Amino acid sequence: MSTELSWYKSSYSGGDGDNCVEVALRPDSVHIRDSKDKGIRPLVVTPTTWAAFTALAAGGSPEG
Repeated sequence: MSTELSWYKSSYSGGDGDNCVEVALRPDSVHIRDSKDKGIRPLVVTPTTWAAFTALAAGGSPEG
């Protein structure tokens, strides 16, 4: 199994791609980093925590 992460950014990010948040998904964790400073260790949360955050960021409820 590969331990390398595949990083993604939001489709809402600008074209230059150097001023956004990037996310890498794993079955048991979500890794989050600043695209401007990839040398800093990413923040790691559970998929449940990430789902609650994205729901709130989208103006919804953390319960779905």
